[in-house]
Amino acid sequence: MTPMTTEEEKTTAPAGSAKRALVGRLSWGLADQAASSMSNFVVGIYVARSLGVTAFGVFSLAWVTYGVVLNVSRGLATDPLVVRFSGVPEASWRQAVARSSGTALGVGAALGAVCVLGGLGLGGRVGPAFACLGVMLPGLLLQDAWRFSFFAAGTGRKAFVNDVVWGVALVPAMIVAARVGTVAAFVLAWGASAAVAAAYGCLQSGIRPLTTEAGGWLREQRDLGYRYLAENVCLSGASQLRAYGLGAIVGVGAVGAVRGAELLMGPFLAVLMGLSLVTVPEAARVLRRAPHRLGSFCLLLGGGQAAAALLWGGALLLMPDRLGELVLGGVWHSAAQLIVPITLGVAGAGLGTGAAAGLRALGAARRSLRCQLFASACYVSGGLGGAALAGTVGSAWGVAAATVSGSAVWWLQLRSALREHHHNPIPEVRTA
Repeated sequence: MTPMTTEEEKTTAPAGSAKRALVGRLSWGLADQAASSMSNFVVGIYVARSLGVTAFGVFSLAWVTYGVVLNVSRGLATDPLVVRFSGVPEASWRQAVARSSGTALGVGAALGAVCVLGGLGLGGRVGPAFACLGVMLPGLLLQDAWRFSFFAAGTGRKAFVNDVVWGVALVPAMIVAARVGTVAAFVLAWGASAAVAAAYGCLQSGIRPLTTEAGGWLREQRDLGYRYLAENVCLSGASQLRAYGLGAIVGVGAVGAVRGAELLMGPFLAVLMGLSLVTVPEAARVLRRAPHRLGSFCLLLGGGQAAAALLWGGALLLMPDRLGELVLGGVWHSAAQLIVPITLGVAGAGLGTGAAAGLRALGAARRSLRCQLFASACYVSGGLGGAALAGTVGSAWGVAAATVSGSAVWWLQLRSALREHHHNPIPEVRTA
């Protein structure tokens, strides 16, 4: 066997270590999402069992509102951070994180004040829940900002630990809330435990959020931030419109059937969300270190997720009815009819996320916004048009077709963006 030369050792060793580092970062992304998903699942079940259907509905309204606000915060604060400050020198990262996390905190305070005023005006059962949510929004958004900051730095382990701290703090908080027995108490318990994790994030990073720099951050990142804001809100809004429209056209039972089929895909969707935490930072690293490999990296990423979704859906088709009834009860039979279209839709979404990661790494916010608007319009029209033509099954197939079509547009836009970058490379990073 021919001995390896010194030059070969220098090129091979870094390649091997880079692959190990990539696998490690992806693993921490999955672990972090597993911790987050598990805590959310446990909270939902615990609150539902403690409060009953009506009060749990009020809690769910607060939860959905938090999801919308979270998308606003990510679009303005953490999405630009991940695109422009992943894998950069630590000094640049720390400065950016201080300003980004301060922006998230400011968004939480501003929209939290709106929730408090709205809650006080509403009164009744809903009002106190929204008022308490408003008080807790700054801590909730800051905790989420730390997660993305750590993944941008390639230290997903810290994000995982932070989510574990939140989960641990939830236990005594939920026990106290159960003794009080009100929706407001559960919202406070949920938010207060997130605030504990947010405070711990300051210790982990050694960074103090600078709310005074929020205005400067928004101005400097406006070319990305406002488009990402529109993308995120458009995405969550399309899902809500399809759900409301499906309920109006077919009935509330149809919404339950779709939700049941989505729950069957839950474990895979948790994996998909876990990967999404690290795909953009990894694509940004590939762009800086080997720009010519970005396209193949995104194709491997999206193709792998699509293949995994198809395998998971195939396993669901082989699931015995007895096991399905054990998991979903009476919902199983209506949900089982939707497994094939739901699987194809998730596979299409997985394929599209590879292209989306590439567009974000390139900073092509205009192109990605165009794709998201098209995909969201297709999602709503396909879901509601299918429902009008063929009920629940038609809606599922309409969404599947829309998702695949949207994925094709994502890839066409990525191809054009890669050509543009090849002829006119963008600056690597903003350090101020």
